[in-house]
Order: sequence, then structure tokens, then C-alpha cells
Amino acid sequence: MSDSIIQLRGIAKVYRVGVETIHALRGVDLDIGRNEMVAIMGSSGSGKSTLMNMLGCLDRPTSGEYMLGGRLVSAMKTDELALIRNEEIGFVFQSFELLARQSALENVELPLMYSSTAGGFRARRERALSALQRVGLGNRVDHRPNQLSGGQKQRVAIARAILNNPKILMADEPTGNLDSATTAEILALFTRIYREGQTIIIVTHENDVAAHCQRVVRLRDGRILSDLSAEEDFEVSPYVEEARATQRRRAAAEEATEATT
Repeated sequence: MSDSIIQLRGIAKVYRVGVETIHALRGVDLDIGRNEMVAIMGSSGSGKSTLMNMLGCLDRPTSGEYMLGGRLVSAMKTDELALIRNEEIGFVFQSFELLARQSALENVELPLMYSSTAGGFRARRERALSALQRVGLGNRVDHRPNQLSGGQKQRVAIARAILNNPKILMADEPTGNLDSATTAEILALFTRIYREGQTIIIVTHENDVAAHCQRVVRLRDGRILSDLSAEEDFEVSPYVEEARATQRRRAAAEEATEATT
């Protein structure tokens, strides 16, 4: 792919737990271009969380090469990786990861405390306020997390993630704790940020979340099972039927649980 911001070649990750060897990733090749919105999907144990950790510079591969913007990050030192995580990659998590005693503005401002280009107090405040306004929370800057709804908390987390204008925005199950209406609002926000030029990678197990992306990369047993446009992916009926079957099983289990309580 031309103009790739991410290039993975032969990425493998092996964990050793006691005498057991776990192959979390097995020779993954993946290119992601600038200003793409990509969903990474897979069942538990497929390797999607490990892949996210690799892409987010939170972990190192056992073997293989990871190029980010033309630089070999798989060989970088710990302090170099920390700098990339702070200034070039924004993270959004399912559980929001906000500090309970800090206001929305103070939570958003946190990454600037570790940035070499943040400027003084006034400059940091202005940037944090601008990020909150960008996600529609300019009127909630002084609210603490316990004064915010789930959707508002996730908007604060997104504002914090985009504060440093990162090259990549990574979201790990960003709608997992939200109801369907709030999920739609957050996905609309991600789509707007993507259309403004941001590269976004969403790790999810929800097909309706993945449908908002350009591409869907599906993993199984540490390997890429498919890498298709969202339109092509959802025309492949086995994936959709498998997801629907899983939903039916979960619904049946929930009904059975309710019947016994």
C-alpha cells in the first residue's frame, strides 16, 4: 500500500507461561494507510488484543518488523517507545481510564504534562479546552467523571487521545460500556474525526461497530483470516452468521439466567 503509516512484516509474539508456549501472533503482515479507519476483529484468543498492543507500542514482537511512519519501532528502546505513545498515538479504552478527582479539563490536559512541546500552563489549558470543544464538551470542562454520563466520559477520553494531534488514534472496545444510542453518538464522532484526516484503528468484537470503518481485519489463532473492505466483509455470510449465532447463544443464556433468579 502506498503512503502506509503502518507496516508489519512477519510479526510474531510468543508467551511462555510455565512450561506452556503460547503463540499469540503468528507471522502477521499488515499495512495501514494514512487516514484509514480500520476495525480489528476476532474472538477471544484470536490475537487481536496482542496486535493492538504491538500497534500501540505497548509491547514488543518476539520476531518481525514494525515500521511506523518509516521508522523501525520494533527495535526502539523503552524511552523511545514511551515518547511515541505520548506524542504520536492516542488511546481510547472501554473503561475510559479517567482520574476520578480531576475535572474533565484536567483529565484531557494530562498528556501535555509529559510532552516536550506542551508550552506553559496557559498554552496547555487552551489546547485541552480546544480538544473538549472539538468533541462537544465545552460546557462540561469543570465536571468530574462522576458528574458525567458514560458517553460524556468517553468523549473526554477521546479529547485526551486527540490532544497531541497523534498520527494514529487507537480505540479498544470504545463502545463496550455504552448503550446503543450513546454508541451511535460515539461512532459518529469517530467518523467525523476520521474525515478530518485522522488514522483510526478500532479493536472490537461488534459487527455494527466495524461497519463504520473502511476496512475490517479479522484474526483467528494469531493469523489474519481476512482483510477486506467493510462492504466486502459483510457480504461474506459465514462471518455475519457466526456473529448472529453468538448473539443468539448469549441471549438464550441470559434468559435462562433470568428464569432461575
